[in-house]
Amino acid sequence: MSVFISGASSGIGEACARVFAAAHHDLVLVARREDRLQKLARELHDQFGIRATPIALDVRDRAKLEVLAQTHAEVFQTVDVLINNAGLAKGRDVIQKGRPEDWDVVIDTNLKGLLYVTRAFLPLMIQKRRGHIVNIGSVAGQWVYQNGNVYCASKFGVRALTESLRYDLHGSGIRVTEISPGMVKTEFSQVRFGGDQEKADAIYAGRTPLTPLDIAESVLWCVQRPARVNIQELVIFPTEQPGVHPTAPVVR
Repeated sequence: MSVFISGASSGIGEACARVFAAAHHDLVLVARREDRLQKLARELHDQFGIRATPIALDVRDRAKLEVLAQTHAEVFQTVDVLINNAGLAKGRDVIQKGRPEDWDVVIDTNLKGLLYVTRAFLPLMIQKRRGHIVNIGSVAGQWVYQNGNVYCASKFGVRALTESLRYDLHGSGIRVTEISPGMVKTEFSQVRFGGDQEKADAIYAGRTPLTPLDIAESVLWCVQRPARVNIQELVIFPTEQPGVHPTAPVVR
């Protein structure tokens, strides 16, 4: 079984690559940063003896994805698990002060990119009558929070697409799962705040966030269930995050 992971160069995607390699699954690793992918692929091959194929790709680039599906057809055909992990947020402005160019990046990555990648694999999975699609959503796709607007909308969209996929694929033998993490310590906040490390660190101040490994292990557990079992959805919060809104009063 081979596993395709988007956004594999860091954070949850990289952690997924590590846990699936440790479970002796071959990998197709996709992200924009080719140098990181190459290094990770070599490391996992040397450590676990698995086949790791790094592919530099921005999931927003539908034309390039279609070309890759043809030029790497033999690799794509081996994929039984698709982990749609690529996603981001840009800014924390109210809508009336938001930057439309940031909105485009968020929607094009979180929604359209997920659709492009999924569309590339579904005919192959349907033909084989097996497969598992895991979409990395967010608690922001369950509940909105102040200044979350477009990011929340994109993750609500991921949730809707995941539920729709279950109906579209009913009877195909393909499983569909959404993992919705709360606060996870990754590069997510750095990207959101344009590389401002101080703002990024402030998000985690005074609490212990989840780690990428926490989420990756949950993904692996879902995939390893028997074929008759589909984990529809997992919502995973850190113990110290009671919800998506500002921290509630702490019990002393």
